[in-house]
Order: sequence, then structure tokens, then C-alpha cells
Amino acid sequence: MPTQEQTDEMPDAAEVATGRPELPFPEADLMYIVDLLPAEERSRYLEVREFLQSRIRAASIEYWNREEFPFGLLAEMGKYGLGGLQTDGTSALFKGLMYVEVARADVSLSALVGIHNELIVGMINELGSEEQKQRWLPGLTAFTQLGAFALTEPDHGSDIAGGLETAARLEHGEWVINGAKRWIGAGTIADFALVWARDEADQQIKGFIVETDRPGYTATKISNKIGLRIMQNADIRLDDVRIPETNLLPGATDFSKANALLRDSRAWVGWQGAGIQLAAFDVARSYALQRKQFGKELARFQLVQQQLAEILGNASASLALMAQLARIQQDGKLEMAQAAMAKSTTTRLARASVAMGRSLLGGNGITSDYEMGKLFGDAEILYTYEGSYEINSLIVARAVTGKSAFV
Repeated sequence: MPTQEQTDEMPDAAEVATGRPELPFPEADLMYIVDLLPAEERSRYLEVREFLQSRIRAASIEYWNREEFPFGLLAEMGKYGLGGLQTDGTSALFKGLMYVEVARADVSLSALVGIHNELIVGMINELGSEEQKQRWLPGLTAFTQLGAFALTEPDHGSDIAGGLETAARLEHGEWVINGAKRWIGAGTIADFALVWARDEADQQIKGFIVETDRPGYTATKISNKIGLRIMQNADIRLDDVRIPETNLLPGATDFSKANALLRDSRAWVGWQGAGIQLAAFDVARSYALQRKQFGKELARFQLVQQQLAEILGNASASLALMAQLARIQQDGKLEMAQAAMAKSTTTRLARASVAMGRSLLGGNGITSDYEMGKLFGDAEILYTYEGSYEINSLIVARAVTGKSAFV
């Protein structure tokens, strides 16, 4: 009779037949979240996931290293419908799982896809005029045109709703805009910026389409970021930029009109938090099965197995949370507190999961060559943008106590 120790080392039948351990859950979806999609959406999901994993994942690394934008990859993503998720009529769960899979392939591009759909296509589709929709939506949904969402300012991030300083005045049938914006994704490469400015006449914050070739519009790339290095974040200056009166979004004549879309975009980052954890698990599991130390695969060491189980547990909890949020969103019941809780929870777990993955890879975990170093930097950005972890936690606490910590 073999001892227990010997039994643990003996390969099972699947390993003998294939030369590798059996992987009963190769897709890492232990909770079968994808099975909740209707058949047609599930088929499309599998097709897009295969494209993202086979074409985008590896190709993105060098662009990330160089802080360079991959226009060719964007065009390919457009052919798979990733520029029109907001308007294609698919379910909230499908759209969320698309955000997961883009993040699983590259977090920077998932940021672009999410902002593009939730805040650019969504704003124009919901708040724009018929003329604005006809002018911009065809190119945007095909990913042949890009917009930038210009809200955050150099001195105002979390307090932007009350502190926004960019000003607009109506003068002889034109809006004249002055101010500065910071951390604006795609600001250097977009065809237009959706600029939020305070109307000097009524002090309301309003949304304006500002074409980036307008005199007075300048955008400077923010370099040397530790994460989301493919995303071309920019500092933007608006110096007496003149636009036609018709460039005002008619549905965005005060900031409250944008709140629902801003809430949904906060929830979208929750999907990114789940996606980056699946990426960390993919990389860590593959590495643990291939890397040998002390004469056996890392995957046979107890501490490594514990880390893999915890990463996947965090990812599965995040996916389950977001699947429930998608149901709430589909029913029209999503509130800001729920979106804030989802964003803060999944990005907190993402930070922990990616840190474990980095540790599991040892020295190789600090380079982008093995992907985990890339994910490690990207996780820090998710933890901070679309409302920092702390701000989102306070939004949740305000909802459950009735007491605000902001005033």
C-alpha cells in the first residue's frame, strides 16, 4: 500500500493521458456566471473572449511598456462591436462580462472601452440632440472616432461637482470656454472632448462637445504612470475656445442630468476589478503549472495552492457581486450606493489578488514580461479612479447611516 505522502505525488489518470494535471475549470468560472447569458449572447461572448485572449492580450504588453496607443488593435476591436456595447441592445450582464474580458486581456484598453461606452456614447445617446447623434454615433460605435470625457480638473477630483472651475459663457451665438482639465483619458487622440463647464449666466454645470482641433484647445500627454500606460491621459487647456451654440448637449443643462450615467460608469469599474483578478489568476496558474523549484511544479506547493485558491475566490466573489448588480441595473433599480459598493469592493479585492499573484511569481512578478507586473501597476489605478476607494466607501456608509462625512 502506498503511503499518503506517496499517493499525493502519484499522477491521476488524466495527467498520465495528457501529460498535465486535469483542469476541470479551465475558464476559472466556478460559479457559472457566463451560463446566465442567453444562448445568443453566450455565443458572442465566447467569440469575443477568444479574440481578446488570442489577439489583444500578448500584443498589448509592448504598447504598455512604451506608453503607446495601439490604433490598429482598436480598429480590430471595433469589428467585434466593442465600440457600440451601450447601444446594441444586449443585456446589462453581457455588457458587464465584455468589460470583464477586455480587462482580462488588457486593463488600459478596458478603461477606454468602458469610458467610451458609458460616458461618451452613453452621454450623446441619452443627452445629445438628434443632430449630435447623427454626427457622432456612427463613428463612435464603429470605433473609427473617439471622444474624451473631460470632467476632472487639476485642483478638483472628488469634489468636482461643487468645485468645478472651468467656465463657459454664451457670446454672440457661440460658447466661449476657459479652464483646465486633468487625467482626461484619450485627451491627446480624441476627435472631441465632452467638456463640463460652469455657465457663467446661471452657474449650472453643463456638457459641451468641443472638437479637439478648435483653436485654444491643447492637450498634453501625462507620462511616467505606473499603470494604465496604454491609455493616453492628458492635461487639457481651454483658452477662449469657441464652439457653436448647438454644441451644448441639450440634455446636460445641469449636472444632475448626468448623474445616472456617472453612476453606471462607477459600476463599470467593478467589472474591471473582476476582470483584472481573472487575468491575475490566469497568469499565476499558468506560471505555477510550468515553473519548477526543488524538483517539482510550483502548483504542488501548499502555499502556492493557497494563493491560487484565494485569488480565484476573490475573483469569483467579485463576479457574483457584479452579476447581481447587473440584474438590479437591468431592472432599473441601481442606486449610487450600490455602484459605489461594487466599485470599492472589487477593486479592493483586485489589489489584494494581484499582490498575491505578484508574490507567487517571485522576482518574475515585477516585470511586464510575465504580465503580473503590468497587472500590479494597473490594479493601483482601478483602486483610485472613478472615485477613490475611500470616497466610494463613504458614499456607501452615508447610504446606510443617513449621515454624511463630506460636510
